Amino acid sequence: MDLLFQPQTVGKGKRIITPFTFRTYSMPITGEYQYSGLCYIGKNTAFIARLIRIYNKAYVADKLEHARNELLRRVDSSADEIPEIIICEAGFGLDGIRKFTNFLRQHPVLNSISFVLEGSNLQEKELSLCKKSVRVDELLFMDQCEDRDLKQKFQFLRKVKAKAAIAAARLAEDNLRYRRAGAPPSKRAFDILISSVGLLVLSPLFMLIAVAVKLESGGPIFYISKRAGRGYRIFNFYKFRTMYKDADQKIAALKHLNQYTTATAGPVFFKINNDPRITRVGRFLRNTSLDELPQLLNVFLGDMSLVGNRPLPLYEAATLTTDDYAARFMAPAGITGLWQIKKRGNKDMSVEERINIDIDYAANCSFATDFWIIANTPSALLQKENV
Repeated sequence: MDLLFQPQTVGKGKRIITPFTFRTYSMPITGEYQYSGLCYIGKNTAFIARLIRIYNKAYVADKLEHARNELLRRVDSSADEIPEIIICEAGFGLDGIRKFTNFLRQHPVLNSISFVLEGSNLQEKELSLCKKSVRVDELLFMDQCEDRDLKQKFQFLRKVKAKAAIAAARLAEDNLRYRRAGAPPSKRAFDILISSVGLLVLSPLFMLIAVAVKLESGGPIFYISKRAGRGYRIFNFYKFRTMYKDADQKIAALKHLNQYTTATAGPVFFKINNDPRITRVGRFLRNTSLDELPQLLNVFLGDMSLVGNRPLPLYEAATLTTDDYAARFMAPAGITGLWQIKKRGNKDMSVEERINIDIDYAANCSFATDFWIIANTPSALLQKENV
């Protein structure tokens, strides 16, 4: 029996985790390690005793930080042995658990370990919030499970996680080659054709919108900002101005109205329902998506595509630099995309949900998918919410 309490602390400078790198290895480096036993994070002695009966090897940590340090020690040690599953009590709080799961996902070895959250003590409201805000491989109630069922469940999670790690590494490598190669010639030719025709045909409408913007609020007609597109490439992004002048300087004062939660560390998006910075003309332009028309110039110049993931302001892109989140930048930046079709105007959408939609498009984008998105875009143009 190998039961370890109070894991050792890793010394300073021994382990450094960089915020983001595109992985270029063809197979997960976790293949060099042996998976054995489990890691339990918590203090429930009854649950610990049950798990000891199931596994011959286990170690227990009473704090998330202790578990983190012990996992890093095992990765760095010559034993090359890491647990095949991590079980964590939900009593550590959503913020701490979210940070810990982010740590696991960012690590090139530990991201292959199944993470199970033990939620027996959660109230119904806490359980609902946990399901929405924390990404775990399984939410478990040990007081409702037999020992045999637990072992079968853990074995199943291990097999699924191992296959997912291999598939993710292959997908990352394929997408990396796709990103370096640029958009397919057929997609680029289609973008040039549609954008050039659109700029020509819509030029009278451009003039009318320009006059309306100028008369209502003065200032510049176009809003030009730096955005991060495919592969974090930065470019000038064009829209008709829909806000009063100097609106970007008021973000800090309106942070408390952000529809995306900013209570914890991690990815950050900023969007306000009924944003007070928007002009009357601007609100009409946004609700009809006419403010997006100048992006046809971005498409013509090659900064964007007609279909893709939305290019993000730099302050948002800077929070999406881990391997999990960076996958959304493997797709081209686009005027419309999967997010607009599925969730546009939805003020209740979470950060994780939006990122997952972008990653889904990046992993499955094709010319056929693009045509489907374009065909469904008109019905999404009229927003239900003023966001």
